Amino acid sequence: MKVFTTLPQDDLTKVPAAAAAAESAGYDGVMTLENRHDPFLPLAVAATATERLALLTGVAIAFPRSPMVVANLGWDLQAASGGRFVLGLGSQVRGHNERRFSVPWSAPAPRLREYIAALRAIWRCWKEGGRLAFEGEHYKFSLMTPAFVPEAMASPPPAVTIGAVGPAMLRLAAETCDGVRLHPFCTRRYQEQAAAPLMAAGLEKRGLLRENFEITGGGFIATGAGEEAVDARVAWVRQRVAFYGSTRAYWPVLEQHGLEDLGFKLHDMVKAGKWQDLPGEISDDVLALFAVIGRHETLAGKVAERFAGLSDAIYASTAPELGSDMPPDLIAEIQRIPADFRCFAGASDL
Repeated sequence: MKVFTTLPQDDLTKVPAAAAAAESAGYDGVMTLENRHDPFLPLAVAATATERLALLTGVAIAFPRSPMVVANLGWDLQAASGGRFVLGLGSQVRGHNERRFSVPWSAPAPRLREYIAALRAIWRCWKEGGRLAFEGEHYKFSLMTPAFVPEAMASPPPAVTIGAVGPAMLRLAAETCDGVRLHPFCTRRYQEQAAAPLMAAGLEKRGLLRENFEITGGGFIATGAGEEAVDARVAWVRQRVAFYGSTRAYWPVLEQHGLEDLGFKLHDMVKAGKWQDLPGEISDDVLALFAVIGRHETLAGKVAERFAGLSDAIYASTAPELGSDMPPDLIAEIQRIPADFRCFAGASDL
């Protein structure tokens, strides 16, 4: 099982040392998010400061960026890192697209399917030559002269993964992508009984082996060297579970546990502006559904109990401002947990 962590995103000058430290500690990769800062810039810095780490966006919001823009970013990061970049895309919800990014909204799964197809058409044009001719409902690309084709690279184009919670995105991931980034607002029961069957059906329909499809994440981890550190992480996770639970897009997970009323209550509290009261609605029992909790010396067994047989990689951190302090021996112990994923097949089906 792989172990990924986050990079600082508030100050790019911190990235070289942080990335080198993550590599030295034994982490398999570093991930960036798109919250307060751009997710691509820190990975560009990390690419030049490391030799082994996978570099992941987890996730970059797709629709505010043209597929051509992301194709360029992905190509350059893949070239700079020697083939270590993995593109993670997400749709975000309607409100963020329309009111935060000021881009039009349409059914996200069909649009993201087309977006990924456009990306791959562009990369194929750059890699193999030939005319760029992509036409879909949302995106059309037909102009690509030699002046705009990036220099050739030895590596294949990046693998493409997407963030997924509900059925439509889970199916899309399995049918078209190289992997899936499961949201941390996820439980073992939801992953086992809802997500896994959908993805298995999608892989079978596509004819892709499970060992060529990487499943990452699916829960929070709250750990530290001592109880005080663990308690601080638990408080942060409780706040995040409450926040996500208030958002309708994540309610399929609550429904798996008969917690629909909790979702409605949290949603009503947000509408009333009672943000500070949200964490108090998340009991320890509910929290335990979403998080692996424990000191460093007890964590590996709990990670295996929660993720083994379902996820191929976990996030030691899901917040750039917090990072992860897992010691190398704990990372190595988690890495010994068996996983199904072996490698990406055919570089994104090109």
